[in-house]
Amino acid sequence: MRDRMWVAYAFMLPVFVVMAVIVLYPLALSIWSSFTDLSRANQATVFRPGSEQFIGLDNYATILTSEEFRGRLGWTTIWTAVNVFFHFTIGMGLALLLNQKFRGRTAYRLVLMLPWAVPAFVSAVAWRYIFNGEYGALNLMLASFGIDGPNWLSDQFWAYVAPIVVNVWLGVPFMMVALLGGMQSIPQELYEAARVDGATRRQTFWNVTVPQLRSVSVAIILLGIIWTFNLFVVIFLTTGGGPGGRTDILVTESFNLFQAGQLAQAATYSVVILSILLIFVAVYQRAFRTEDVAR
Repeated sequence: MRDRMWVAYAFMLPVFVVMAVIVLYPLALSIWSSFTDLSRANQATVFRPGSEQFIGLDNYATILTSEEFRGRLGWTTIWTAVNVFFHFTIGMGLALLLNQKFRGRTAYRLVLMLPWAVPAFVSAVAWRYIFNGEYGALNLMLASFGIDGPNWLSDQFWAYVAPIVVNVWLGVPFMMVALLGGMQSIPQELYEAARVDGATRRQTFWNVTVPQLRSVSVAIILLGIIWTFNLFVVIFLTTGGGPGGRTDILVTESFNLFQAGQLAQAATYSVVILSILLIFVAVYQRAFRTEDVAR
C-alpha cells in the first residue's frame, strides 16, 4: 500500500496546487496585510516596490472599537438570522407540499427551482428595477389599487426589507430541494406505524419528520448561515449599501474600503469575518455534537 500511495498523492497534487494559488496564498496575504498600513498609495506596483509598514494590531483595534463596525455587525447578524429563518421555514413548507402526490407536481418543482437556476446577480438587478420607487413594477401594481408605494431603496426601513425579500426568493429553492431529498429518504414504515398508533398529521410531522430531518437540517442551516453572512451580490446590486451605508453588511463594507484604497482595513475586515465564522462553526458543531451524545 505504501508503495502505491504515490499514485494517490500524484492525483491530489494538481488540486492542492490550485487550492494553494487561489485560496491559501490570498488568505495568507490578507492576514499579513491586516497587520500593516497597506494602502493604494504605498502598495507595490510594476514601477516601484511596496513601502507598507508593519503596525501590529492597530487595524484591529481601530475597527473593532468603532461604532461603524458594531453597526455593520449588528445588521449583518439580523440579516443572516432573518434570511435563514425564512429560507428554512418556507423551504420546509414547500418541501412538505411537494412531497405529496398530486397532479402537476413535477411542473411545480421546476417553477419553484427557477430562482435557484437564474444567476444571483441577474435576479438582484431585476429586483432592483422591481423595487424602483418611480417606475418599478411593484409600486405600479400598488398604484393600480390606489396605494402609494414606498421608496423601497431609499427609505430607511424599506431599504432593510427589500434585500431580505430578494435573498429569501433566491435562497428558498436550495432549502426546499435539500429538505425534500431528506423527506424522501425517510422510511415509509415510520409513517405507517404513526398512522396505526392514531397520530395526527401534526403529531406525525413533529415526532417523525422533524427528528428524521435533523442531520439534513443541521447541515443546511449551517451552510445557509455561512453563505448569507458573506452574501455580497444582493446588498451591492439592490440597495448598494444605501441609504447612507446603513444596509452595508461586513463583506460589502470590506469591499467599500478596498475601493477607497484602504487595503489594510479591507483585509482586516476580511480576517474578522473569517474569524467570526470559524468561531461560530466551532460552537455550532460542538453544541449539536454535545446534544447528540446526550441523546
